[in-house]
Amino acid sequence: MSDSERADALLAELPREGRGRLKVFLGAAPGVGKTYAMLQAAHAQLRQGVRVLAGIVETHGRSETEALLGGLPQQPLVRSEYRGVQLEEMDLDGLLKAAPQLALVDELAHSNAPGSRHAKRWQDVQELLSAGIDVYTTVNVQHLESLNDHVRGITGVQVRETLPDWVLQEAFELVLIDLPPRELLERLRDGKVYVPEQARAAIDAFFTQTNLTALRELAMQTAAAQVDADLAHGYRSLGQDAPALRGRLLVGVDGDAQAERLVRHASRVAQRRHLPWSLVHVDNGRLRDETARQRLQAAQQLAERLGGEVVVLRAGEVANTLIQHALERRASLVLVGQSRDRLRRRWFGAGVAARLLREAHGLEINVLDRDAQPEPVSAPVARAWAWRHYLLALLATVLASALAWGVAGVLALPNISLVFLAAVLLVAVRSSLGPALVCAALSFLAYDFLFIPPNFSLSIQREEDVLTLVFFLLMAALTGNLAARQRRQLQALRETQEQTGQLLDLTRRLTAATDRQAVFNAASHHLEGWTDVQMCLLERDAEGRLQVASGGALQFNDTERAAADWAWQHDQAAGLGSDTLPNGRWWWWPLSVEEGPLALLGVRPREGQVLTAQRRRLLKALSQPLAQALARARLADQLEAARLHGETEQLRSALLASVSHDLRTPLTAMRGSIDSLLALGEAISQHDRRELLEGTRDEAERLDRYIQNLLDMTRLGHGGLKLARDWVAPTDIVGSALSRLRVVLAPLQLRTEVPAELPLLFVHAALIEQALINVLENAARFSPAHGRLELRVSVEGEQLCLAVADEGPGIAPQDRARIFDMFYTAARGDRGGQGTGLGLAICQGMIGAHGGQIRVEDGIDGRGTCITLCLPLPAQPELDSETP
Repeated sequence: MSDSERADALLAELPREGRGRLKVFLGAAPGVGKTYAMLQAAHAQLRQGVRVLAGIVETHGRSETEALLGGLPQQPLVRSEYRGVQLEEMDLDGLLKAAPQLALVDELAHSNAPGSRHAKRWQDVQELLSAGIDVYTTVNVQHLESLNDHVRGITGVQVRETLPDWVLQEAFELVLIDLPPRELLERLRDGKVYVPEQARAAIDAFFTQTNLTALRELAMQTAAAQVDADLAHGYRSLGQDAPALRGRLLVGVDGDAQAERLVRHASRVAQRRHLPWSLVHVDNGRLRDETARQRLQAAQQLAERLGGEVVVLRAGEVANTLIQHALERRASLVLVGQSRDRLRRRWFGAGVAARLLREAHGLEINVLDRDAQPEPVSAPVARAWAWRHYLLALLATVLASALAWGVAGVLALPNISLVFLAAVLLVAVRSSLGPALVCAALSFLAYDFLFIPPNFSLSIQREEDVLTLVFFLLMAALTGNLAARQRRQLQALRETQEQTGQLLDLTRRLTAATDRQAVFNAASHHLEGWTDVQMCLLERDAEGRLQVASGGALQFNDTERAAADWAWQHDQAAGLGSDTLPNGRWWWWPLSVEEGPLALLGVRPREGQVLTAQRRRLLKALSQPLAQALARARLADQLEAARLHGETEQLRSALLASVSHDLRTPLTAMRGSIDSLLALGEAISQHDRRELLEGTRDEAERLDRYIQNLLDMTRLGHGGLKLARDWVAPTDIVGSALSRLRVVLAPLQLRTEVPAELPLLFVHAALIEQALINVLENAARFSPAHGRLELRVSVEGEQLCLAVADEGPGIAPQDRARIFDMFYTAARGDRGGQGTGLGLAICQGMIGAHGGQIRVEDGIDGRGTCITLCLPLPAQPELDSETP
């Protein structure tokens, strides 16, 4: 044994993180003392300081049990009314809120009252375990799902409340409570199990010596299987060889009455042999009635409850498909039921079991005999015959006879049979095998009656005509069979193609989706074409509440919202047709990845429609690419957030680096001027004093602009920039900007071109003014001494443009798209040299917030740079005329 296998076994002994442990008290029948033993174990835990809380304990009026229960803290039960009857159930929410260390839950296989969150009590127990609460519980062996048929065969009673075997197999500890049948019968007669009237009825109907002995044997076998599994696990944890899982069990199931029985038997075989197992149904396109479909769906649901995998294959031939699938899955055992004895199978090939035994080399084939016990009496169900197909067979025979009668004068007798063969092929292609065989038989009779001498008689005089008719009937049957098989395969291929097309179309739509909302929109557009169901997608908002992300405005009642919340929290299906809150109108399926659900898919059948198992499987298949697309969108958001975080850190570094020069330089100049004024005092001339004060003022204004740039960039980066728009004249913005920069622009030759008649701008005037100031200051800083500087205002189409051109060093064409990048400009470009390197980045943010754009072109006479701020021109306001 490898070290990794031993490590896995040791880790399996530890409780799963945050999950409680389940201890099951197993008995062969009611009255053996399971509840009493559970209460005794609970008292032992209570004495050790464990917080114990009894969720629900059924005492059945037994004084000893009631005395033990009285010494334990109990959770009050929940009362509800159903059809005028008062029912009491365990308060699951109360237990979860109380959060004891150990909860007592009696009768694990119990069915909850209608309207409860879960249909079965064992599902309540699973939720308690998921919350980290240990659970003690009881169950009788006849409630195990895989033993249902055995119990019915032993007792003649069909047990309705069943428990999936995997629940028992996942128990941390299994305790067998055994009592000899004679002692149990004595307890019954003494009234220690039921009241005397119920006890007599129970002894007559169920509690017989033979029945109790057989049930006791089943209980011991179940406990022995659990002990065997624990022993094998113990060997593996010690690093010693243990029975390993080899191969796989495949159980082939059809829609006949033996389907569920076959699934239960397969579960028991897989459990004994420690094999994973799968239910395989080969859909060959053969038309089934509603009863067969319901049986197949029930068998598939049973297999899922028992821990098996459900596989649906589409092919024309069943046996070869099963063999091929077994080879692909490396299965070692194939289990099928005995084929039904049909005359057609004996004529056209053996059943599936016989073909598997003949053609499956290297596989173990087990065939389960058909149940010889009579089925429960039920109301007769009228078989739905496809009468129109048989009418088609009759009509085709009549038309073929008329056509053959018309060409009988020009064709030889053997050739006339080809007309009838064509009719048989037509019926086989258009319907199924049954109508094709009927058409072949009718064509045989018509051919004999109309064309074989003596005409208009079914008698045959010549021996060669007998051989002709026999070969005609044989060929008609064979061709009809082949055509019907091809039609079934074509139907199966069409269904497969439809599902593949659905997956391909959804995947294609999701590939183009770049964010979460785009994924929801793509899924909505794909699913809105389904006319039989209504769908929606739910997501959680910032406060953790479920909201509709796609599917329109929908209203959900409390039950449906509770089902949706439960599906999200437990990552399992809930709602309509499930085991959790099944009375709702919606079926909820979580779209999950490894980290948990990302959204919920809600499906509701429209009026008069049902949500079939096939539709559920297709939706589950479609949910996989949808969940992956949501995960991809979330990853893209996380990468974008990481990128922004990285840019923020880079900006912080750039700002800290610029502080030493861009902020300290004006402060140093101001401090030097002030120190000179303080030290020299009256010794400084009036002219020098004025220069020092003006220099201090200029440096203070420069420092103010730097700080303003930092504040503006902070507001832009954090979404704090608010646009208080108003109608303003462009000349006012230009005049104010030039006034604020008069000292900076004084050494330059400034030329302005501002037309007298300009349309109004609907902008935040202060922000546009600041953007223009940043551009003008940037141009002034890079202009040569006494260089030219131009400011032009013009209207270009539906935009008003403010262009600032200089005679500076200019910007290379390949770098013009990057000068607005705050990280690029700290060392290079038009914003190189002194300055924080944020001026043009702020301009782009301010102009972009108004829906405008910035262009970078050549400057004056092809030298320097021209930066143009373009702002949209909305429809001008109507000016109120003054009243004379």
